[in-house]
Amino acid sequence: MGKLIFKDEVYSVVGCGMEVYNHLGNGFLEAVYQEAFELELSDRTIPFESQKLLPICYKSRKLKKQYKADLVISGSIIVELKAQSRLTSNDLSQMINYLNAAQLPLGILINVGADKNLEWKRVVLSTQK
Repeated sequence: MGKLIFKDEVYSVVGCGMEVYNHLGNGFLEAVYQEAFELELSDRTIPFESQKLLPICYKSRKLKKQYKADLVISGSIIVELKAQSRLTSNDLSQMINYLNAAQLPLGILINVGADKNLEWKRVVLSTQK
């Protein structure tokens, strides 16, 4: 098995998600979790950018439309927050597109809307363009 990239960073980010979930539970809108998550990242001195605009290209041309990442951790990891009953294949596809657009290797889907536990998924791009 290969070495996990950004192992410690992912552990820290998921820990923030667990802390937020344990304190707020499920049932709030995503914006509430976003704000709480940012507070938790700040408390743990984890560098992040919130609502970062990332360009999208089509046939080597930059589109006017941009993707707004919920969070970019340490300039290398996209975190997409969800507040829904479960993560879906559409969420995974969305993350893969975001990673390709941003040319970043790793994303974390964090779902705070699950009923019993925080749900999260590590998404790694196998090849960089």
